[in-house]
Amino acid sequence: MKSRIALKTTQTRRPEYRLFRAPEALFPFRVHKHHSVLRRRLQELKVQNLRRAAEELDGLSIAPGQVLSYWKQVGRPSVRRGFTTGMLISDGRPIEGQGGGLCQMANLLYWMALHSPLTVTEHHHHSLDLFPDSGRVLPFGSGASVFYNYVDLQLRNDTPDTFRLSVWLDDTSLHGELRVNREPLHTYRITEEDHRFYRRGTQVYRTNRLYQVQIDRRTGNQLGKRLVTFNASRVLYEVDAARLES
Repeated sequence: MKSRIALKTTQTRRPEYRLFRAPEALFPFRVHKHHSVLRRRLQELKVQNLRRAAEELDGLSIAPGQVLSYWKQVGRPSVRRGFTTGMLISDGRPIEGQGGGLCQMANLLYWMALHSPLTVTEHHHHSLDLFPDSGRVLPFGSGASVFYNYVDLQLRNDTPDTFRLSVWLDDTSLHGELRVNREPLHTYRITEEDHRFYRRGTQVYRTNRLYQVQIDRRTGNQLGKRLVTFNASRVLYEVDAARLES
């Protein structure tokens, strides 16, 4: 059973970002659901920050024409507001810093948005590939980089329907669910193409392209395919020479 977090009633900083919490019962149709493991090496301190971010995001509804801004909703990750230190990336290496670990929440929101008709109006991919893949279940480059308060993730609802966001933590994972008020006409999946490692001078880079595929929910037929992002990140770990392309 979900362990839900106490919610605040104060929502907004600016009127154009006025998002309200809505009862889950009004949104019977699931658009997408995902979870990610909370604790890996060097990440123990981030859990409190994710809990605070979840308090600000859980239960929000996104009506037609509205925009969800990650930082407008989460707010400044200060000590006074209950945030603590966590893992940040500085000069290509992991360090402890205030509000560290909040990228994991942004990753979750972005991945769910890619499986929906929501429009991603602001997104920044990670410029560094810090660690080799270990149990990766999502394609490389499917995350979102955020940094208060100028590197944001923003999602706009350009549909006639209203969506509801749920996020919560249990002992092991961060969970998210996106629901909608009426049955969706389409489903979405993300595909990866042109994945490769290559060397430029003394540096190794990793690139790929991610596409969003739209599928007719009734027939299962593919209706469209669009490029989501082209990733090109500098690799900070050793890569077997056999994997490098010229």
